[in-house]
Amino acid sequence: MSDPAAADPKVAGVLKRPFPEQVAFFRAKLGKMMPSAKWDDVWKGRHDQGFMVAGAAKADLLSDLAAAVDRVIAEGGSIQSFRKDFARIVERNGWDYRGEFNWRTRVIYTTNLSTSYAAGRLAQLREGGFEWWVYKHSDSSLHPRPLHVSWNGLTLRADDPWWKAHYPPNGWGCRCRVVGVRRPEDADRYGGKVRTAPDNGIDPKTGEPSGIDRGWGYMPGDTVSDAVRTMAAKTQQWDYSLAKSYMQGVPESVRDRLATAYRSLPSVADDVRRYAQAALDGRDVPPYRTMGLLTSADAKTVGGLTGARVDLFDYAIDQYAPRHILTGHGDAKSELARGQREVRVEDYALLPEMLNKPDLVEDGGMTKAGRPVVRISKEIGGEMRTAAFEIREKRRSLALQSMWIKAGAPPR
Repeated sequence: MSDPAAADPKVAGVLKRPFPEQVAFFRAKLGKMMPSAKWDDVWKGRHDQGFMVAGAAKADLLSDLAAAVDRVIAEGGSIQSFRKDFARIVERNGWDYRGEFNWRTRVIYTTNLSTSYAAGRLAQLREGGFEWWVYKHSDSSLHPRPLHVSWNGLTLRADDPWWKAHYPPNGWGCRCRVVGVRRPEDADRYGGKVRTAPDNGIDPKTGEPSGIDRGWGYMPGDTVSDAVRTMAAKTQQWDYSLAKSYMQGVPESVRDRLATAYRSLPSVADDVRRYAQAALDGRDVPPYRTMGLLTSADAKTVGGLTGARVDLFDYAIDQYAPRHILTGHGDAKSELARGQREVRVEDYALLPEMLNKPDLVEDGGMTKAGRPVVRISKEIGGEMRTAAFEIREKRRSLALQSMWIKAGAPPR
């Protein structure tokens, strides 16, 4: 049976459009990893304060899972790539999770995506000063909840108490949403109409208002929307900036684990390779593709070699590097004369691994433009790989400049 989360174009569309408030909300949670034994150990609004996955108790496991979810939210990503990352994380940590693989990954993926999306939109609604909110049921729902359908178009003041428990999502897999309008008559364009807030009673099985799943009778992001708005206001509106933003408030030790976990994700290796291939093909690509933040140890090493302050800088590849490397180290005959082999597109997928566990980091001198360069080397599969990174202070980035591969030899 096909997976609705994998096939639904509306879900995929959200993934392709990360926005500042959504990313800011999720990254604010990363400063507090919440160990748990079961899903209801963290209740309602406490989810605004930290990151949890039911049954994940160890710090390394939580960091790995957080990095995988963060990539989905900040960069956009399919459930297929998340499942690939999840499988690697489970294997690496020896985690005996509960539930069938597709079901468990779908729950983690859609729950974090929908709640961060809702929290981000809540911050936008409040920032925009929308005095009226319209409840919208999702037409893409495969199994519509009758009460959710009955609430479609319900238009209430933003401060109506009804929203405290009914601001969507209202349960597992719920895709309902809220849109804001400035005047009651503006709700017409969304099929909305001002009505009295419905009282559907309390479900005795859940203790929640009828139509709300147990544990979902709260407003995601309500307790942190002011902070999220402040964070989001400082960000440029483009995907690469979002991918590396809002990490200042995360404790250094947690940030370091997240950075390393991010570079360990199979999807990141795949994306770096695909980015390089697209750049070589002359296709439109973003100006940069991040490979995650430097750890505090990385920043100290680079600073000691170059004198540059690179705290909270990231490693990145830009759209010009693959072509430059092809010109300098892409010809098999020329590289053989140097005792090297040509750089191939699949070699880019190993860059994250090189950055996580280098054998050598050394001063690479200066570029013609006067920028410091560091060289990072690692032996993988009997080949010594070296990547040169240029420090770009304005971008707060170490950008790939060159790469070469020597078989069975120390770095040059």
